[in-house]
Amino acid sequence: MQATAAIKNKTTQVISLGLIDYQEAWDYQEKLFAETVALKIKNRDEPVDRQRPTPNYLLFCQHPHVFTLGKSGKQENLLVDDDELKEIGATYYKINRGGDITYHGPGQLVVYPIIDLDNFFTDIHKYLRLLEEAVIMTLAEYGVSAGRIDGLTGVWLDFEEQKNPRKICALGVKSSRWVTMHGLAFNVNTNLQYFKHIVPCGIDDKAVTSLQQELELEVSMEEVQQRLLKNIASLFEMNLVTA
Repeated sequence: MQATAAIKNKTTQVISLGLIDYQEAWDYQEKLFAETVALKIKNRDEPVDRQRPTPNYLLFCQHPHVFTLGKSGKQENLLVDDDELKEIGATYYKINRGGDITYHGPGQLVVYPIIDLDNFFTDIHKYLRLLEEAVIMTLAEYGVSAGRIDGLTGVWLDFEEQKNPRKICALGVKSSRWVTMHGLAFNVNTNLQYFKHIVPCGIDDKAVTSLQQELELEVSMEEVQQRLLKNIASLFEMNLVTA
């Protein structure tokens, strides 16, 4: 009979990576993810008193201009070719998260939770909704009303009447053995012109926005990060430590 972990470790290490190349951040995610999964597999064969708690990480970063296509995405939703990518100074990756195509760039706050959901709850739907809720709570602190639209992931403005619904935060995650990677992309001071080169998330009838566009002023990225971190930690009941 396999041993079951007796300890739920809610300690979560916060790591700020700054502006980092997408591939470099992806490789780092994969490393932390693989180490956590390997530990979970090892723990299965150990008695409870010899099991080691699995770690949790929250990686915060920004990326140079890049488009990423998820497993369920369509290539034709990238509207530029290789030469045009070079002209606009962007790169392109097919990656192993769910979802369609999205854009990352300077001024967009990206959060990659590498967490073992066995330490919190084993429910991917709840996981996604709590990430969305953390962004909704953060926007409320800036006086911006945001919420969800049925059937669509992410965080939206004008989500009720939907006269001009616009997405301010995209989500795309991967999970294996209840360990997560990839995460959310929150448009803070993002150059929204880059979204014109794709069909964002495969949705061609709704707009994209940013906190800067809604407030008509540039916002402190550090301030947004701290507020979002506080809200994630509260919703997940995390004990934070900073790298």
